[in-house]
Amino acid sequence: MRNDFHPIRAAVVCGVAVALASLTGALFPPGVWYAGLTQPPGTPPDIAFPIAWTLIYIGMAVAAWRVWRASGVGPALGLFVLQLVLNALWMPVAFGAQALGWALLVLVALWVTVAAALVLFWHRDRIAGLLLVPYLAWISYAAYLNAGLVWLN
Repeated sequence: MRNDFHPIRAAVVCGVAVALASLTGALFPPGVWYAGLTQPPGTPPDIAFPIAWTLIYIGMAVAAWRVWRASGVGPALGLFVLQLVLNALWMPVAFGAQALGWALLVLVALWVTVAAALVLFWHRDRIAGLLLVPYLAWISYAAYLNAGLVWLN
């Protein structure tokens, strides 16, 4: 274990990530345009998204904290930061630009990045790897929903 780990720094980093994601959502809400689209089967009610993302971000924060504690900053956390960027990019592309095809490509890149991060996290701390599994499942579901929107609209 690393001796220079500081839990307050980890909390600040994770808090900034969640704040940026929330800001992205506030700047690029789905709006009337999205409400008018034909939704794919299995689309959850709007309330499901903030609940799911809150739980997922908590799991992501704990996973990153565990990896940071186990091995410090390195390739695993580099992938983690990259997936945060891709995650934050989806809303401006999907809702801001209303470019669902491009948003699907962002989701595919996000999925690959999270899958790779999961593998690296697993090798550093198995619990951290397991904590990314719900995230990977959720973005798989999001990719289905995004692809359905492209197909149906």
